[in-house]
Amino acid sequence: MMADHIPFVFGAEDCEILKRFYSDFTVVRISLQTEDKTLKNLPAKPQLWVDAGVDGLHGWKAQRITKRGEETKRYEAYDQYIKGFPGHDRIANPDFQKTPQNNVVKQFVDSILDACCALSPKPAWLSIPQLPMVSNPSRNTINRLLAQNTAEWKRSRKYNGKLILPVIFTDRKQVNLKTLGKGKLAEQCYERAGAQGVWVVESTLNDQDGSGSLDKRFQGLVEFHQELAESLPSEAIRVAGPYWGMNLVLWARGLIHHPAFGLGSAYQYHIPGFTPTTASTRLAISPLRRLALAGPELRNWLDKSLATMPKGDNAYSDLGALSRILAQGLASAKTQAKIQVAKFYRDWFDSLASVPLNGRALALFQQLSSAYVLGKSLPDLPRDEGTARRPERVAQQLMLNCL
Repeated sequence: MMADHIPFVFGAEDCEILKRFYSDFTVVRISLQTEDKTLKNLPAKPQLWVDAGVDGLHGWKAQRITKRGEETKRYEAYDQYIKGFPGHDRIANPDFQKTPQNNVVKQFVDSILDACCALSPKPAWLSIPQLPMVSNPSRNTINRLLAQNTAEWKRSRKYNGKLILPVIFTDRKQVNLKTLGKGKLAEQCYERAGAQGVWVVESTLNDQDGSGSLDKRFQGLVEFHQELAESLPSEAIRVAGPYWGMNLVLWARGLIHHPAFGLGSAYQYHIPGFTPTTASTRLAISPLRRLALAGPELRNWLDKSLATMPKGDNAYSDLGALSRILAQGLASAKTQAKIQVAKFYRDWFDSLASVPLNGRALALFQQLSSAYVLGKSLPDLPRDEGTARRPERVAQQLMLNCL
C-alpha cells in the first residue's frame, strides 16, 4: 500500500531527515537541477518523482539584479542548469509562448525528459514540463503543446512510469475557477499529456502568515480542488503542497491523495531560480499546531505562557521542552530546529493517518479547535510574528476549512 505523504527533498540534510522520520515513504520528489546533492544520499532504491524545474522559466532573468547591483548566485546556478536544454530561452519568451513552434517545443521536451530518465534509479514519476499559471490566457497554447509533446515522448521512449501534471499558481487570485478557467486548462493539459496525476501548488501561499486575506484564499483553494476532483478521472493521482496546513486540510477532506511537504523547513513552494528570502530559524509549538521564530523573545513568551498553565497539562510539558531548547542559545536552537519541526510534523501526520478517511476531517478540526482554545488563553507572541501574532491565529484559519 502506498504511503500518503510525499516528501520534497532539496539537499543532503533533507535526505538525513527523510531517513530518520519518513523511511516508510513510497515516492520522494527531487529536482533534476539538484540531483547531485540528493540522489546519492537517498535510501536505497527509492521510487523517484523527478521534476525538471521548467517552472523556473517563469519570469526568467527578471529581477536578477540585487539592490546592490549584484547578480545572485541562485540565478546563476539556475541559468547554468537550464541552458543545457535547447530552446529554453524561446520557451521563456512571452511572444513565443503565444505562438509557439512545435519543433522547438518538441526538442525542449525531449531533452528535458531524456535527462530525467537518465537518472538511476529511473524515475517512477515524471513532472510534465509546464509553465506556471498567469492571470491571462497567454500561456494556454504553449502549455497544451508542452503536454502534447510529453505524450509523444512517452510513446516514442516507451516510458512506463506515471506522468504528473504541475498546476502552479503565481497569484492569489488565480484559484478562482469561475472567472479564470484554470481548472479547464488543467483538464485539457492532463488529457493531452496522457497524465496519471496532477500536482497543484499555490506558490505565493504562506498558510501561516495569519493575514485576513487567507480566509478567502483558503476557501478558493478548497473550491479549486473540489472542481478539479470532479473533472479529472477518478483514478487520477492528486497531490497538493508543500504547505504547512492546507495540504493536510485537503487530504483530510479527501480532495487529494497525497499531501506534499518539506522536511523541517520549506513548507511553502518557491519557483526555482527566484531569489529566496533568508531562512529564519523556526520551532514548532506543537500544542498550537504552528511554527514561531526562535529567539530570546520567544523564550520570554514561553515563560509567560507557562506561568498561566497547570504543570500537569500536556501543553505545559511541550512548551517547557521548547523553553529548554532556547535556553541553550540561538546557535543550539538552529541546530535542533529542523529535527524538532520534522518530528512534530511526522507525529501530526501519523495522528491523522491513523483515523479512517471518513473521520479524518473531523479529527483535524478537533485538533485545530483544541489549539485555538489554548491559544486564546495565551498572551500575544513576539512582534516578529506580524499578522500571526495571536497564538491561535494559524489554527483558527485552518480549522474553518476542515468541514
